[in-house]
This record gives sequence, structure tokens and C-alpha cells, in this order.
Amino acid sequence: GVNDRYAAINSLTATVDFQATTGGARQGKQTDITPFHGYILLRKPAMLRVLALLPVVRTHAFDLASDGKTFKLVIPPKSRAIVGSNRVMKPSTNALENLRPDIFLDSVLVQSITPQRLVYLTSISETHREGKKLVETPEYELHIGQEDPQATDGLKVRVIKATRVIRFSRLTLLPTGQDIYDEDGAVETHVEYGPYKQFGTAHMPSSIVIERPRESYRITISVQKVLINQPLPDKQFELKIPSDYKIQTLQ
Repeated sequence: GVNDRYAAINSLTATVDFQATTGGARQGKQTDITPFHGYILLRKPAMLRVLALLPVVRTHAFDLASDGKTFKLVIPPKSRAIVGSNRVMKPSTNALENLRPDIFLDSVLVQSITPQRLVYLTSISETHREGKKLVETPEYELHIGQEDPQATDGLKVRVIKATRVIRFSRLTLLPTGQDIYDEDGAVETHVEYGPYKQFGTAHMPSSIVIERPRESYRITISVQKVLINQPLPDKQFELKIPSDYKIQTLQ
């Protein structure tokens, strides 16, 4: 299941193309950001490096590195760097400045389900159009949550707080998407996984679409190449900030 797939991968190196879109219904318009070529390096439990290159000139558009607790985000075109905790506490109006390690760590691999979580399974059927045809896709939804002691206190029922929903194809039993919820029960990250392909020994989705509804942006990751369980030393996750960069620290 979910835990077996997650346990099988200790490290991952992916060659990808990034396409970011900002705005949407909330802002009344959408803006497509110039696509980037780049790389995602991941070593469990939470070492991460995400590097994007500017088109044609191939210089760095941004470089993100994390040890699982804190991160560094370097944006060379602006001679800026952002350092702080892995989660977005105060969203920026600039989509690139809202990138955090947890967004990629939660999406590139479907995280395992910890033993104390409460789960239940439902069946649904999604209908979508392919050309002139309507195609029905049967899916399972695995709902994951935990008891909310504050909400339960004084009631005769146990209140469960949703933390994640993972969608699977009922035909292949492979994940097709997931929703990750924040502390207030709103969807923080919505992920959709494209058709699965064989990349060497890795059976991975060929695309990963990450939506952040609250910050009004979407990142589409098109996977070109994947290597799994290759040695990734600590130096691969080290990121030096040039001395002349303006550094913003987020708490």
C-alpha cells in the first residue's frame, strides 16, 4: 500500500520541467511564469534540494535546500535569499517566495501513514472528457485524520480532524492525487499525479501538479528522468548564500 511504496524509496533524483501559474478565480486573472528546467533531489527523511534554471541562459532561477527543519531559498535574478522554517507562516505576494520544502516533500512522494492516524476508505467515480468521449475513472479515497481533543472535550462523540485524503485508481491501485489539510480543516495543498511511467527501476507519475489554493498558485512538474536509491551525500544539500545578497528571515 502507501507505506510500502514510500518505504521502497530512500533517495530520489529527478530531472524535471517546472511550469508555474499564479492567480486564478480569487485574483480575477491567471499569469503563467516562464517554464524552468531543473532538478529535484530528495533523501529521506527530509533532505531536499530543488534547483530551477532560467531558459536559454541556464543560470539559476531559484535554488532551494532544506535539512528537514529549516531551509534556504536563493533567488539569483533578484540577488535575494529567504531563510526560515519549512512551512509558510506569512504568504508573500510573489509566488516564488512562497516555495517551501514541505510543499515538495509532501507531494513528490506520497508520505507514509503513521500508526496513530485514523483512516477510512470510500469509493467514487470521476468523469472527465477525452475528446468527444466521457470517460469514467473509478477511484478509492483513503481519508486520514486524527482525533481533535479540544473539539471532543465535553461532547459524547469523538471529533476527527482531517489531515489528508489520498485518491487511488481502483484499476491500478496507484495514487492519482491527494489533498493535504491545514490546522483549520482547509485544503492547504492539492496534488494530482499524471499517468505513471517506468523510469529505469522507478515506476513514477510522469507529471505532478501542485496547487496551493490559499496562495493562488500552481506548479506543474513534468518528469523527464528519475533515479532512485542513489547515494546523495550531505554536500548535495548544501547551499551557500552570496555575501552581497539581501537575506530575509522568516520565523
